[in-house]
Amino acid sequence: MSVTETEIIRVAARGDGVTADGRHAPFAAPGDMLADDGTLTPGPHHATPPCRHFPACGGCQLQHLDDATWGDFIVDRVASALAAQGLEAEIRAPALSPPHTRRRATLHWEPAGRLGFTGEKSHAIVDLAECHVLAPELFALVAPLKRLLGRLRLKRRLDLHLTLADQGVDVLIIGALPEGLEAAEAVTDFAQRHALARVAFDEGYGAEVRWEPDAVTVTLGDVPVPLPPAAFLQATREGEAALVAAMREAVAGAPTVADLFAGLGTFALTLPAKVYAAEGARDAILSLKAGAARAQRPVFTEHRDLYRRPLTTTELDRFAAVVLDPPRAGAREQAQALAESKVPVIGYVSCNPSSFARDAKMLVDGGYVLEWVQPVGQFRWSTHVELAARFTRADSQPR
Repeated sequence: MSVTETEIIRVAARGDGVTADGRHAPFAAPGDMLADDGTLTPGPHHATPPCRHFPACGGCQLQHLDDATWGDFIVDRVASALAAQGLEAEIRAPALSPPHTRRRATLHWEPAGRLGFTGEKSHAIVDLAECHVLAPELFALVAPLKRLLGRLRLKRRLDLHLTLADQGVDVLIIGALPEGLEAAEAVTDFAQRHALARVAFDEGYGAEVRWEPDAVTVTLGDVPVPLPPAAFLQATREGEAALVAAMREAVAGAPTVADLFAGLGTFALTLPAKVYAAEGARDAILSLKAGAARAQRPVFTEHRDLYRRPLTTTELDRFAAVVLDPPRAGAREQAQALAESKVPVIGYVSCNPSSFARDAKMLVDGGYVLEWVQPVGQFRWSTHVELAARFTRADSQPR
């Protein structure tokens, strides 16, 4: 009996390969041939996954794609989200972060001794023996952390937040608070031996620091900013640089800028303008305030929940440009106010093409033009897509 093969033509949002007639095949790349019985014949864009844990580990979904195809997947995600809202724009070539560059990650540990990411669509922990996305400084701590947690004889499953700070790796362990002199000595010895920036534990009542010889900072632009435990930070330096460059281009020439959902100041501290920065996380905005003051940057900060209290059109109209970088849910309320405003230029950074497209539709309906979108792939081999975009009002001139 003859076997019919059908070519995989694209990769769907969750990573499956798709044929022209709508058949899905896991771990398939464009150019692969899918037989009637489900057998897959690799094509020219099917890469050999570099990691032994793929595809069991949920840290990566797309190691079977070469870089060109991964980039095409990212562009297609953005274009599809825009098309769903009846929008189109120039979509630039994606900025892809290389392997071994993730500077922050959340790993998981269980008393059986396993430490790593959870499995794809599973709570089971994949015990990491190698990792091709983590920065070497983070992966080097995996085995030592397993030994430390075993020595502490902890009985609960824990989350471990690892962040590469200016002073070294910052470790926050969620779900336990070791007590006693022996535990304290073990933590101190571990931190000293591995030259850690900080070690903190959080049993549910806030982080309790057990080791921090020097104040922990992260440099944004050229400004060292105090880094709260587990604070949000762009996943890679390369991804951060691409987003910053896009926002600097988007609002170039604007003397006054509102940076909304400002976080620690990724954009506020790199824009050559007077900046108003609003952020709902108290620790983050206090860190930004301290860093800006120490560097004598013209940044005015406000602790403000932009979901409950978005800037009004009157407030927005004071600025020559607005930058916003909301969480995955987007910025529906703030986007609506922007759509009704007279702000000449908007730079939008998003980690969710769908919520971005929804907000973009509101802005376009309000009279804005979506000029370009810069996709960014900083979660290596992941279906997670980020982007930066520029909107302008055709009837407005920069002030």
